[in-house]
Amino acid sequence: AGHCFRNGTNKLCGPFSVVLSLECIITLQLHLNLHRYINLGTEKRLTRSPTPSSFLKTQNNTHTQATCHPKSHIVFLKTHKTASSTILNILYRYGESRNLTFALPLNKQSQLFYPFFFVPHFVEGVSSRSVKEFHIMCNHMRFKKSEVAKVMPQDTFYFSILRHPVAMMESIFSYYKSIPAFRKTFSLEDFLDNSWRNYNASVANNHYAHNILAFDFGFKNNIAAGAGDFEERTTVAIKTIEQDFNLILISEYFDESMVLLKYSLCWSLEDMVSFRLNSRSEQTRHSLSPNTAEKIKKWNALDWRIYLHFNTTFWHKVDSLVGRQKMEREVAQLRKLQVKLANTCLKDRCAVDPSLVKDARLKPFQYGTAVIQGYNLNPNLDIQTKTKCQRFILPELQYTHRLYTKQFPKEAAKTPSSSSFLLKIM
Repeated sequence: AGHCFRNGTNKLCGPFSVVLSLECIITLQLHLNLHRYINLGTEKRLTRSPTPSSFLKTQNNTHTQATCHPKSHIVFLKTHKTASSTILNILYRYGESRNLTFALPLNKQSQLFYPFFFVPHFVEGVSSRSVKEFHIMCNHMRFKKSEVAKVMPQDTFYFSILRHPVAMMESIFSYYKSIPAFRKTFSLEDFLDNSWRNYNASVANNHYAHNILAFDFGFKNNIAAGAGDFEERTTVAIKTIEQDFNLILISEYFDESMVLLKYSLCWSLEDMVSFRLNSRSEQTRHSLSPNTAEKIKKWNALDWRIYLHFNTTFWHKVDSLVGRQKMEREVAQLRKLQVKLANTCLKDRCAVDPSLVKDARLKPFQYGTAVIQGYNLNPNLDIQTKTKCQRFILPELQYTHRLYTKQFPKEAAKTPSSSSFLLKIM
């Protein structure tokens, strides 16, 4: 809890360390219900890019317009339980501050109709042709490159993030305890000991329980480690991801990932500063034995192999694009910026349980047995600083609705929310 303002883990973090990130959606029915929860009102679109907040300015910045040009056509495949909600917030803030256009889900949805394979008409403004150019696509979807490419420009930068399957499975079991595969099991160990009996691939939402990373990337997830075509399918999955994506980040090295992403996008270090969002409280985390960890690796063998491969290529990218010494320096600088931001923005400088979040508009959505933490703003902020700080802690669902309302005010007005306590965020 003392480090709750930090974003990322140390390089020595092991398979049982937990990256504090949880996403807040499960089914299409749930998406429809969430609309009552996230209406934040209508506000005008920004007409110009604001200057960086004074409390995040640094003395030097490696990237300049003279050395590279910042990328603004971006696709982020938002995977589950991988710190992806924190990255979503980074992309939302960057795009909003520069008046970029997001490829948002149709009809105020919070996901691009996951778990169905992505198709262009899932994006608001595609069928109506009301949007001439999309800059950023970053909401949950089941990836299909050929369809995404129909929406996004040819020079789009594609990236995603992976997490160690052991830590990820522990998080998934807590968050999606209500899915059929988990519902009748007493513990994660109980599920793993009876996985093929409890798991039915044809039942809705059970995909969360088996090779969820592979599923999100668009591959068939129902395969056993000992299957005759396992090696072939693993090879195809890895090669396809390498072809479709410019960069794969690793959740266990979140701060290093943000520095690497900074270099890849030609952004500034200030652009990468964030607070952890959709993070669980320590009380809902469970330690796993080495035996259980091995069972998870076997059960999610396809995810495990994908993770091992891209954990290696991640460090190759670090060596070729940044260098180890420079990476250490910039990670240290990033963490200093995050401490500075926490000292400025946050009361008590860390996340708190949802019952302690004072502003109802900033409370994160709760689901499953996990307790998703939120933040309280420093009460002594001036209006301008408060507005900037709010963007850093605004939960995913509220921020998605905010952007939808700004981009599509007429469409947003057609579906008014029944929630009266979620008022306009400044």
